[in-house]
Amino acid sequence: MTKIDFYQVNGDEALFTCRLIDQVYRRGHQIYVHTSGEQQAKHLDDHLWIFRPDAFVPHVTHDSEHEAPIRIGFDHEPDDHQDVLVNLSGDIPLFFSRFDRVAEVVPVDQNSRESARKNYAFYKERGYVLEYHNINQS
Repeated sequence: MTKIDFYQVNGDEALFTCRLIDQVYRRGHQIYVHTSGEQQAKHLDDHLWIFRPDAFVPHVTHDSEHEAPIRIGFDHEPDDHQDVLVNLSGDIPLFFSRFDRVAEVVPVDQNSRESARKNYAFYKERGYVLEYHNINQS
């Protein structure tokens, strides 16, 4: 059964997301990052190129013909990457259960946190294993 982790970030959400993706990748996992739309996908793509000047985080966007262990998308179900799903969309993708793990990044914005609460309740009602992490960044 899919294991779900919620990360409530109290700080730079984009930086945390890049660190999370990097850490999961360095542990040997394939990652699909599901965003809310093209703008968020582009923003994450840009951040992944620059957030660590000393290391490369191999990634591509969903429309790339190239392969990489990290793929960023927003409007379709991925063909592969059934290892780890990082969900930034605010909604639960219909394909989430294909993944071994799901990381839900809880938005900093209080108004946007309501969708994370609904997602948590959805998973809990269906018996998924949930873990909650409160991340304080300095």
